[in-house]
Amino acid sequence: MGQRYPTDLTDMEWTLLAPLIPAAKPGGRPRTTDMREVVNAILYSLRSGCQWRMLPKEFPPHQTVYHYVRTWRRTGVWERMHDTLRGDLREASGRTREPSAGIIDSQTVKTTEKGGSEAMTAVSASADASATSWSMSSVSCWS
Repeated sequence: MGQRYPTDLTDMEWTLLAPLIPAAKPGGRPRTTDMREVVNAILYSLRSGCQWRMLPKEFPPHQTVYHYVRTWRRTGVWERMHDTLRGDLREASGRTREPSAGIIDSQTVKTTEKGGSEAMTAVSASADASATSWSMSSVSCWS
């Protein structure tokens, strides 16, 4: 399968990601949706910032794609994918699977003179109001 969009997964990327996609639920109708296309649609939407309803017609219906985004968010699939891929990459580069330390950059830690829960509420409200930035971390907002 050729790449239609720059965000489409390559065959090698799909080979790594496919085993991390949850299997269809037992019973009921068999899954007919191409899960690679679902992932391609999610990546397209995240990278382009387009609305779900504006996904190109080559992708599965936007309702289907959004359903998987929400379901995977609620069941922790995104986090498991991230952790597995990070661990694989760390092992491939000769490091331990799990990081042993973390770094907090002072430029990314927001503080106020007020402090406490009131300051956090103000920061959260302003972050919710600004929906101009898309990233995989924004998936956590869709619950």
